[in-house]
Amino acid sequence: LMKGYIGSANIDTNSRLCMSTAVAAHKRAFGADAVPVCYEDIEAADLVVIVGSNYAWAHPVLYQRLMAAKNARPDMQIVVVDPRRTATCDMADLHLAIAPGSDAYLFNGLLHYLRREDAINLSFVEAHVEGFAAAFEAARSVGSIPKVAQVCGVPESEVSEFFRLFARTERTVTIFSQGINQSSSGVDKANAIINVHLATGRIGKLGMGPFSVTGQPNAMGGREVGGLANQLAAHLDFSDAASINLVERFWNAPNIAQAPGLKAVDMFQAIADKKIKAVWIMGTNPVVSLPDADKVRAALLDCVLVVVSDCVEHTDTTACADILLPAQGWGEKDGTVTNSERRISRQRSLLSAAGEAKSDWWI
Repeated sequence: LMKGYIGSANIDTNSRLCMSTAVAAHKRAFGADAVPVCYEDIEAADLVVIVGSNYAWAHPVLYQRLMAAKNARPDMQIVVVDPRRTATCDMADLHLAIAPGSDAYLFNGLLHYLRREDAINLSFVEAHVEGFAAAFEAARSVGSIPKVAQVCGVPESEVSEFFRLFARTERTVTIFSQGINQSSSGVDKANAIINVHLATGRIGKLGMGPFSVTGQPNAMGGREVGGLANQLAAHLDFSDAASINLVERFWNAPNIAQAPGLKAVDMFQAIADKKIKAVWIMGTNPVVSLPDADKVRAALLDCVLVVVSDCVEHTDTTACADILLPAQGWGEKDGTVTNSERRISRQRSLLSAAGEAKSDWWI
């Protein structure tokens, strides 16, 4: 409706706050927003490295699958990289309590170690990747294990154990999420993780690869249908006229937007500047979740028209609404969702809609 028929790309999804870092890292590494891992790879791995995720709380179903795999194969090793000791650490063989923000240093140090120990898959690198000379040179500047340990604030013995474990274990999956993504240098951190998998050729095979696990429900589905302000449907970009034409023809949408719109933070700045006079907020709570939340609230209170669709009546954002529309909750919806491994699941409603609640597309 917004991009194809109203003709504006001023629409952004929850992917902006949870997954845009991973999107940028994937596109920089692979040329597309593609995750080269599926859930079965986690269970088939001999080493699972969890970075920046309280996996036990944030992905409890996957955590239970990992626990079952670990119980079935006690030799499986699990490393958790997190400044805090969380519930996820309970199953870890090694917890690296690194200093906040030092993730890239750790993984660049690992890349340097892999090269020094001849653990690089040279045939894979030569056949499939570009720019690794510069990456290796950048990693070399990080220096030795003592330097990595000093910067990351962990004992040298733990850094050495992690590096040796990674170097000798071919079937390795590295899981990363919001602790990596929500950072001022998050894209670089994600690419540092991806780089150690590319350098060792541990990608695209059973039980190995860098796995960005989604931070919010259907964040992948939102990207697939073109929900991000700077993307078209099917991961196509505005930069290519042929892509715009393709979506225009497929949607039969002659008024399709021709250029990227404002991203979420910029959008609320435009509302504050009165350049945007009407906003429709669906299933999210930006007065709580966006940076500078007080500024967001002030912008909404001063906006000409604020429409909010939600399944919860009283939130910080609905308090700013001129029009409040009752939307269906998850168990009332009928359609499809896409999960972290890119599997599209058919979802049928569990309950009848409450009161006058309607589905988002109907509204």
